[in-house]
Amino acid sequence: MSTQDIRSAKRPDPDLPMVDVADYVVDYPIDSTEAYDTARYMLLDSLATAMMAMKFPECVKHLGPVVPGATLPGGARVPGTSHELDPAQAAFAIGTQIRWLDFNDTWLAAEWGHPSDNLGAILAVADWLGRKAEREGGQAPSLRDVLGHAIKAHEIQGCYALRNSFNRVGQDHVILVRLASTAVATAMLGGNKEQIVTAVSHSWIDNGALRTYRHAPNTGPRKSWAAGDACRRAVIHAINAVYRGVAGYPSALSAKTWGYYDVAFKGKAFEFERPFGSYVMENILFKISFPAEFHAQTAVECAMKLHAEVAGRIEQIDRVAIETQEAGARIIDKTGPLANYADRDHCIQYMVAVPLIFGRLTAADYNDDVAADPRIDALREKMVVSENPQFTRDYYDPDKRYIGNSVQVFFKDGTSTGKVSVDYPIGHRKRRAEGIPALLEKFEAAMRGHLPKHKVEAILEVTRDPAKLDAMPIQHFLGLFTL
Repeated sequence: MSTQDIRSAKRPDPDLPMVDVADYVVDYPIDSTEAYDTARYMLLDSLATAMMAMKFPECVKHLGPVVPGATLPGGARVPGTSHELDPAQAAFAIGTQIRWLDFNDTWLAAEWGHPSDNLGAILAVADWLGRKAEREGGQAPSLRDVLGHAIKAHEIQGCYALRNSFNRVGQDHVILVRLASTAVATAMLGGNKEQIVTAVSHSWIDNGALRTYRHAPNTGPRKSWAAGDACRRAVIHAINAVYRGVAGYPSALSAKTWGYYDVAFKGKAFEFERPFGSYVMENILFKISFPAEFHAQTAVECAMKLHAEVAGRIEQIDRVAIETQEAGARIIDKTGPLANYADRDHCIQYMVAVPLIFGRLTAADYNDDVAADPRIDALREKMVVSENPQFTRDYYDPDKRYIGNSVQVFFKDGTSTGKVSVDYPIGHRKRRAEGIPALLEKFEAAMRGHLPKHKVEAILEVTRDPAKLDAMPIQHFLGLFTL
C-alpha cells in the first residue's frame, strides 16, 4: 500500500513497473530462435481463428467502421474483409476476430488470458505504418519486426499474470491486453521510454473491465469482443502519447487513495516471478484441436477417448466424474440452463457432454441447434466436478504448467469406464512435435474455408519458407488476406 502523503503535490518518479515495461520494450534484444519460431506459428494460428470466425454473423457485424462511412482508404485492413479503417478501429476488429471463437493461444497462471489478443493492436498499427511508409518512401515493418513486437507483448501480459490475479478482484484479464498492447504500440509508433511510460500510465488509469460478462448468470458475447476493445483503447493511448504529447501520470499505480493499487487491487503492489525475456512465447499454449476454454481442453481430450466406449450407452449413464484444477472448478463448473454460445463454451460439463455423445467438439457445437439436443443437458445433470489437488499443483509449477483433467463414466448397472487422465493438451510446449503439424492443418483448413483459392495458394507458398516470410513487408503479407 502506498505511503505517499496525499496532500503533497510534488510530482513523484514514475512507478517502477511502468519504467520496467518501457525499458524492456525499448532495450531488450530478443535472441531466442525458439521464441521467434513459436511466434511465427502463433501468428498463423491467430489468423486461422480469425478466418474461422468469419462464418459467424455475430462476429462479422462488429468488424466494420464504428459508424457507416467512417472508413480510411489506405488505412489498416481487417483480414478476411475489404475494410480499411483507422488503426484504432482496425485493432478492435482484428482483436475481435482472433478472440471470437475462444480458439487462439492461452496463458494460465494466477491470471489467465490469451496473449495473441495483442495482435489486434500490433497488426493494425503495423499495417497502417507499412502502407504509410510505402506511400511516402519510408521503411515498412517486416513480418519479423511484428514477431518481435508480439514476443514482447506476450511477455508483458504473461509475466504480469504469473503472480497477479486480476480475476480475484473481479477484473477481466483483458486489462493485461490493454497494458501490453499500449506499451508495444507506442514503441511501434516511434515512442521513446518517456512516452511509453505516459501511455502505460493512461492504461492503468482506465482501471479494468468487470468480469461480469464471463460468469453466470450474465455470461454473454461481450467476452468475445472484450480483447478487441482493449486493443482499440491501447492504440488510442499510444497515439495520444506519441502524436499528441499528452501528460503522463507517474504514480498511476501507487498514488495513495487515487492510484490503481488502492482503488482496485486491495492496496497490494504487483508481484513478479521473473524478469521480462522471452519465456511466455516459448511456453505458450495453443488451442489446436478444440475451441474450448483452456482449463477444459484436456477434459475434452479425455471425453474423446471415452466416446467409443460410452456413445451407445448414453441413456445408461448414472454419473460422470470430472476432476480438474482449482481454476477450472472456479470458472467453468456451471449448472442450470445455458443461455447462449458464450455460456456454453465456458461450461466444462457442456464441453465434456458433446464429445461423449457425438465424438467431436467444434465451434458450431455451441450453437442453439446442437444445444437443443436433450441428451446434452440430461448428461450435464449427471456430472460431478471436483478439484484434484495434484492437477492444481502442476498447474502452478513453472517447470510443468500442466492443465490436467480426468473423466470417468459410471453406469446404472454398477460398471464404469476407467478413469482417463490427460496432464497437458496437444498445444502444450511438451507436445510441440505433435501439435505443430496439427496447427498447420488448422491454418490451411481455415484459409480454404474463407479466402479465394488464389489467395490461399499464395499464403501457403510464403508461409512454407520462414526466411522469406520473415523478410516480407507486413503490409504485403496482410494484403494476401484481403477480399
